[in-house]
Amino acid sequence: MAGRLYIAPIDLQPLLPDLIVDEPLVTSPNLPPRQRLSAIRLEAGRPHLSSLFWGLTPPWLKVLDHAPHCARAEALESRPMFNEAFQARRCLIPVSGVYAWRSRAGAKQPYLITRIDRGPLLLAGLWSRFHTSLTEHTDSLALITVASPALLAPITERFPAVITSPDAGIWLDPRAPMTEVRSRLSIAPGELLGAFPVSRRVNHPACQEAACAHPIGPMLRQQD
Repeated sequence: MAGRLYIAPIDLQPLLPDLIVDEPLVTSPNLPPRQRLSAIRLEAGRPHLSSLFWGLTPPWLKVLDHAPHCARAEALESRPMFNEAFQARRCLIPVSGVYAWRSRAGAKQPYLITRIDRGPLLLAGLWSRFHTSLTEHTDSLALITVASPALLAPITERFPAVITSPDAGIWLDPRAPMTEVRSRLSIAPGELLGAFPVSRRVNHPACQEAACAHPIGPMLRQQD
């Protein structure tokens, strides 16, 4: 599961040349759920960047603590909480990496999972709108997870689906055939991602030191 994100400053223009930045990218060395998180959505045919609440809150949700921050790809069409959003309200979440914890004798070692080249990742998500009045609303999101690549399976069984830049238009377009949309929810190529151990200070969501994302050991990566 993806319970913590690393978001460094990212130049998104090479990935999405038509992107309109409505709000600056939210950055953090250690971003937990139930915070504002930047997402890219399609508006009037153009991708827009703005910030949403990380934790999906459909209009009928009564307890905020029950707002899921992740949705399993296998359950998108069978669970009412996700189905409508998956059909019509998909988004992309730009990040630099995702933290995961590997169980080790009596303790868990945190790892940061990134692209091998440390470039940005576009993660698949869906979003919802909760009207607080006739004129005001709150938008929220959840990441979509799939099975992890074999390399990462000992660290985490699930990882957010990665959408490539060429596939961004199809993913964001609510008119795209659902067969094409679902085909984008695949396991990330083994050669794309790597993982390195980081300090246990990342265990504490309040810790916002840059050192949270610094490697303390070599990167695990697929061997050629």
